[in-house]
Amino acid sequence: MPHSPASQQTPTNHERSSRRVALITGSSSGFGLLIALVLARQGWQVIATMRDLSRRQELEQRAIQEGLQAQIDYVRLDVNEETSITHAMTGIMQQYGRLDVLINNAGYAAGGFIEHVPMEAWRSQLETNVFGLIAVTRAVLPIMRKQRSGKIINMSSISGIAAFPGYAPYATSKFAVEGFSESLRQEMSRFGVDVVLVEPGAYRTAIWNKGLSAIHTTEDSPYTDHLEAVLAYSRHSSLHAPDPQQVAKLIGRLVNKRRPRLRYAVGRGTGILVLARRLLPWSWLERIIDRVLR
Repeated sequence: MPHSPASQQTPTNHERSSRRVALITGSSSGFGLLIALVLARQGWQVIATMRDLSRRQELEQRAIQEGLQAQIDYVRLDVNEETSITHAMTGIMQQYGRLDVLINNAGYAAGGFIEHVPMEAWRSQLETNVFGLIAVTRAVLPIMRKQRSGKIINMSSISGIAAFPGYAPYATSKFAVEGFSESLRQEMSRFGVDVVLVEPGAYRTAIWNKGLSAIHTTEDSPYTDHLEAVLAYSRHSSLHAPDPQQVAKLIGRLVNKRRPRLRYAVGRGTGILVLARRLLPWSWLERIIDRVLR
């Protein structure tokens, strides 16, 4: 069942049933936290889910400061645990009887040159970023199909459009999310369910700091120089990246959009990269990426 702060005023059954309901995975920080606040300000009933409910403090404090306590419920949901997903969905439907938006935001970035990334790390990356996303989506589909309405917004990345050296596990997971979303959109359109991909570039969130601190490599790696160039570029990008609030505001518009398109690339330089990926020969794009890293 959803867990709410004890101090908040409990909405009436009528208020709950009349609110549009949005479920967000990975809401304890980063994009997920900001998206939860944006939707709550719009009057959505937000189901902010996370693996560990003790990490809800920042979101909870910001909601209290803005008087949004009644708009946000906190639910434990680990995208890698089937029982956790089932329990969360059962509680949400018992309490609200509907689900209008799913935002698949939970995920992380694993890095390292392919030869040095152990298979366990590859499997873990795909388990969370791909199979976890699919599992939550599958749990939501019968609800939205019966409602004949809903939106599923999958947080991809510009790394799902063009892959870079040193981040193959992350890019692999995001390319998979792109393909999954293309198929899903075609399957669900006849039931009134929209499927949207949001593809952020670099933003000031914790995901890259975590990824940079857990790069897989060895002391005698033959890729050291190349890896150092990749890391230097990544650090520079994270330091000069724009405010992630930009992505949260985009989601705030998309949840209200009647006919959203499939893809929304957002962030500095993403439009140019998408265009280059579409129009340039891959060998040209490769040379450009190599020059940037040098």
